[in-house]
Amino acid sequence: METSELLKKVRQIEIKTRGLSRNIFAGQYHSAFKGRGMAFSEVREYQYGDDIRDIDWNVTARYNKPFIKVFEEERELTVMLLVDVSASQDFGTRNSLKRDMVTEIAATLAFSAIQNNDKIGVIFFSDKIEKFIPPKKGKKHILYIIRELINFQADSAKTDVGMALKYLTNVIKKRCTTFMISDFVDVQDYNNALTIANRKHDIVALQVYDNLETQLPDVGLMKVMDAETGTERWVDTSSRRVRQVYQDWWKKQQENMQTSFNRSKVDSVSVRTDEDYVKALMALFKKRS
Repeated sequence: METSELLKKVRQIEIKTRGLSRNIFAGQYHSAFKGRGMAFSEVREYQYGDDIRDIDWNVTARYNKPFIKVFEEERELTVMLLVDVSASQDFGTRNSLKRDMVTEIAATLAFSAIQNNDKIGVIFFSDKIEKFIPPKKGKKHILYIIRELINFQADSAKTDVGMALKYLTNVIKKRCTTFMISDFVDVQDYNNALTIANRKHDIVALQVYDNLETQLPDVGLMKVMDAETGTERWVDTSSRRVRQVYQDWWKKQQENMQTSFNRSKVDSVSVRTDEDYVKALMALFKKRS
């Protein structure tokens, strides 16, 4: 993309997403994610009604009566975006490519974080870590992130969600809120990595998909290619059985994904490329508030 075209695109996304984060998401973002980061403050004697999970057993043993740990809300959060840049993101049939919607969602969340005085960082991933942008504050940092979201070209076409989650767990030492934005089409099992990551951090899953991915159209013999492997094959979409097999696969894939989120206690939302992602984010924020 030419520099002038890139800057124009950056400006367009900045205007749209900054307005959304300021006018629509400001209060919802704060109530949904503030207070999730807690720092130890002091200990005090246990009082009736206190959560027994906060008991400091070392101090309790020393004084022979129960004491609890007191926490206070951290004044700022660290927000990480885990952005899927595999080849499957370059697909879309209606209003936009999946990649375009991922970019807008990520930019909106980035502006929401900055307006709440939080740091924001990004991990671009395929089946490897493509780029790591450490969390920082400031408009200059946000615009750099948006430029990378628009213009980034991955080295690999494949996807490995589990690998990205393991990297997050290792590289970010302090607890953070992480938005993982992907289509979550991954042949590898990421359940364990997701569970471990969500114990250390606050993981939120945002699935972006296209309506055509949910079912095959009846258009006769069609040549299809797997964007991540490059494998090509002819498919007879006029066959009802073929269309049903594909639809069953998609349904099973969605069920497995949701099961993973539920088991790992990860909040999630799914949005199609022909839908309004604003409504999806609002629903997510409301659920967490």
